[in-house]
Amino acid sequence: MTLDEKALQLCNEAPSIPRIGLPAYNYWNECLHGIGRNGYATVFPQAIGMAASFDPALLHTVADGIATEARAKHREYIEAHDGDSDQYTGLSFWTPNINIFRDPRWGRGQETYGEDAFLTGRMAVAFIEGLQGDDPKYVKAMACAKHFAVHSGPEADRHSFDAEPPERDFYETYLPQFEAAVREAHVGAVMGAYNRLFGVPCCASPLLLSNLLRGQ
Repeated sequence: MTLDEKALQLCNEAPSIPRIGLPAYNYWNECLHGIGRNGYATVFPQAIGMAASFDPALLHTVADGIATEARAKHREYIEAHDGDSDQYTGLSFWTPNINIFRDPRWGRGQETYGEDAFLTGRMAVAFIEGLQGDDPKYVKAMACAKHFAVHSGPEADRHSFDAEPPERDFYETYLPQFEAAVREAHVGAVMGAYNRLFGVPCCASPLLLSNLLRGQ
């Protein structure tokens, strides 16, 4: 690929490169509680409702079912569009949201598994493993753990808010579920938080990206 082609592949909507047989792909796909915005699909309760079951095995079954529908929908779309996929028709999903829900004014609490780091971690591992499958070679559908880290409101100020949790709270409450997602479930992707953490944008934080995520 040329440098321009490589740069465009980093975009959300990655264009096709017919010269090398690479189809178009859009990374924006949703399946928080069922396939989102892609025709008829099975709709499960919101994440906060499924977490109230306290049943990781059940959530694993839900995620496996979602991945099966995702495969079918993806196959149907690309066969009708020369291998290209569009928004909401791909196999990589911006799910699960494993941020901690402490304040109902945040506005996205329904997307999470609640306020408990341990429960969130157990549910996250179950969902990711159910979605990605257990085939040693092929990923059934790709999960993305988000938002790394301390993205728990206020939503309206997410592009400027600076989260400053106590150090102990940071490590004991806001990180364990991400560690479980990476170490145990081998999640395919991790999405950075929109806000700042300790004065540094999360998507450019050496502490979060280099030290914790890649290093530890």
